[in-house]
Amino acid sequence: MSQFALKTRLPRYLRVEQERIEKVASDYGLDFFPTIFEMVKYHQMDELAAYGGFPTRYPHWRFGMSYERLSKSSEYGLSRIYEMVINNNPSYAYLLEGNSLTDQRLVMAHVYGHVDFFKNNFAFRATDLDVVGRTIDPSQRDPDYRPNRRWIDKMANHGSRVSRHINRHGIDAVESFIDHCLSLENLIDPWAPFRGRRRRKPEEEEDEPIEVPRLQAKDYMDNYINPPEYIDEQKRKLEEARQQEKKFPPEPARDVLQFLIEHAPLDKWERDVLTIIRAEAYYFVPQMQTKIMNEGWASYWHSKMMTEKILSAGEIIDYADRNASVLATSPGQLNPYKLGVELFRNVEERWNKGQFGREWEDCDNLDHKRSWDMQIGLGREKIFQVRSLYNDVTFIDEFLTPDFVQQAKLYTFGYSGKTGQYEIESRQFQQVKDKLLFQLTNMGNPLIDVVDANYKNRGELLLLHEHQGVDLRKDYASAALEALARCWKRPVGIATKLENKDVLLRYDGNEHSEQPYTV
Repeated sequence: MSQFALKTRLPRYLRVEQERIEKVASDYGLDFFPTIFEMVKYHQMDELAAYGGFPTRYPHWRFGMSYERLSKSSEYGLSRIYEMVINNNPSYAYLLEGNSLTDQRLVMAHVYGHVDFFKNNFAFRATDLDVVGRTIDPSQRDPDYRPNRRWIDKMANHGSRVSRHINRHGIDAVESFIDHCLSLENLIDPWAPFRGRRRRKPEEEEDEPIEVPRLQAKDYMDNYINPPEYIDEQKRKLEEARQQEKKFPPEPARDVLQFLIEHAPLDKWERDVLTIIRAEAYYFVPQMQTKIMNEGWASYWHSKMMTEKILSAGEIIDYADRNASVLATSPGQLNPYKLGVELFRNVEERWNKGQFGREWEDCDNLDHKRSWDMQIGLGREKIFQVRSLYNDVTFIDEFLTPDFVQQAKLYTFGYSGKTGQYEIESRQFQQVKDKLLFQLTNMGNPLIDVVDANYKNRGELLLLHEHQGVDLRKDYASAALEALARCWKRPVGIATKLENKDVLLRYDGNEHSEQPYTV
């Protein structure tokens, strides 16, 4: 028996299947964390999904709301969760009680693809923890370090800390503050874990000594012409002026939550809660950055393992039906499973046939390109490399081709005011690629920085929205400003563009206002 399979609480026949599928995955070259499968009922699967896959989270009403939505969706037959796996070491995955044996095999094969991706893709290094549960700077990590990703324990610890705050300060105060924090949880810097914390230079290294202009005088008259009291007073005024002129923060701060943790006048318990929300937001970042790749990689391997090694001839039809439902696409929707697996297969085929490099790019004979096959067989090696070194943005940017867009029938669409319906806008490669990259950049969130924590010398917090052609939703912006004001305890504003006009959306703690903005 597999050492990992023995740790599960599965029925014996599924433990045997796990051992078998685990060996198949290893033989294909997948490198995964120990994986523990648990069998759960429908309502338990919905509970776990509401908690983001974790058995324990901090207490908050949004998890109950999510559970109600998921359970109603399952009850009415609108959706069904077949599998769930956690980026943890060891990884935990859940199998749905009542699934057919073919479904359980498919889920296990799919899970091993995910866990291989969790362990080896660079983005997930940001979720590595040290021995006491703190995140590790990936740029400073020891190459021989074995990743500690006990996030199940860490999430449970977060739940205990929030529960203690509730016992001390009351559920209304803590829950209300969490509501505000969750309005800001996407105001982080996805690449901050890879840059590390910047050390600020000591003040004496940054500032030149202040020199007060002195009137010319003989040495014996200097104390009368330039009295020390006057010089000291002028030096103090110049120092005050310098401090007012200093911009704080000195550079735009993309990680708004970290800025608030370090500089907002929060109570100790509030700072702890905000730290928890930020840590959990960063945990889910790699999954959002690699949704297409991760699902595509898992789908590639479940199809490879199932059709080549696992299924019998009599099970192929059931598998094909289930797999088709996973990869099905609907008009106007992007299925990450389908796009990811097809692009991985396309990359594998191109590198097997040598359809890359200068010679391939310079060839302008379409017939020659269609029959191009140098039989170099580098496809498998290439997709393993891609799995490790790319995220969705770089994956699409580098490997999406005009031929693939045409074969996959990708298009952009938009709302037509004339017909009152959504219509196809373009099938052109560059427009399709640009639209995909735009939606994936910064995980689809607006780019917002803290640019001034003492706006107009009034202690107000100013944020700047880097406008990319899409206006902020005013209702979302208003909710975020209220949450920021709750943390900052002073008026806050965000500079942005609305209907092509520079405006400042401001909240002073009582009412919202909108006014023209100039730098």
